[in-house]
Amino acid sequence: MTTQHENPQQHDDPSRPAAAVSVPDAIAGLPGPFQQHNLAMVNDTTVVRVARVEGEFPWHHHDEDELFLCWDGSVRIDLEGRDAVLLAPGELFVVPRGVRHRPVAEATAHVLLIEHPDTKQYGS
Repeated sequence: MTTQHENPQQHDDPSRPAAAVSVPDAIAGLPGPFQQHNLAMVNDTTVVRVARVEGEFPWHHHDEDELFLCWDGSVRIDLEGRDAVLLAPGELFVVPRGVRHRPVAEATAHVLLIEHPDTKQYGS
């Protein structure tokens, strides 16, 4: 996923009041396929993101686990050397660190991602 927007919920900014975050509103604001938006920071170590999936994302891996929670549509997580995992709305899957993978959606779908804020989107 390639583009990240400002995090609307910042715990280290006392001037910014805490507020509920609307996932549907964040989805409506995504500009295109494989774009993402930071929804919230948790404990300064984890970010919750929403992303639009449409088509095939390039194969990649990360140095940490990556959690995918299907929000709507259907998303297949292809895994190198393993069976693919098909996610329906409300289902989640954790890709273990170091495993090459790619999310694929035949039609537009959205996922919530839980990962480190500095996760590289094209793991090397």
